[in-house]
Amino acid sequence: QVQFVESGGGLAQPGGSLRLSCVIFGRIFSIYGVGWYRQTPGKQRELVATVTTGGATIYADSVQGRFTIFGDNAKSTVYLQMNGSKPEDTAAYFCNNYPAPDVWGQGTQVTVSS
Repeated sequence: QVQFVESGGGLAQPGGSLRLSCVIFGRIFSIYGVGWYRQTPGKQRELVATVTTGGATIYADSVQGRFTIFGDNAKSTVYLQMNGSKPEDTAAYFCNNYPAPDVWGQGTQVTVSS
């Protein structure tokens, strides 16, 4: 089993930056890919960005060109660098398996506001 622990959320001003971290515990070798997902109250969780063990990345249209997903194998960590933040990026952010999410962690809250 694999466990994902998110951190790094907080308050950012519009146009500002945040870096989210996702530390992975457990059977890391079983992972095909890791995704960052986000959810706002009353809406379905949406996929924001993914990275596979081969290094391939996919981004949602809404964050393309602003967010970057990358990993550090030595630290078993996947990051989401958020630049050019917008108020609509406000959400709880989660990381999980891609393409088949498993048990969800606590997530980390991101608020973009002036």
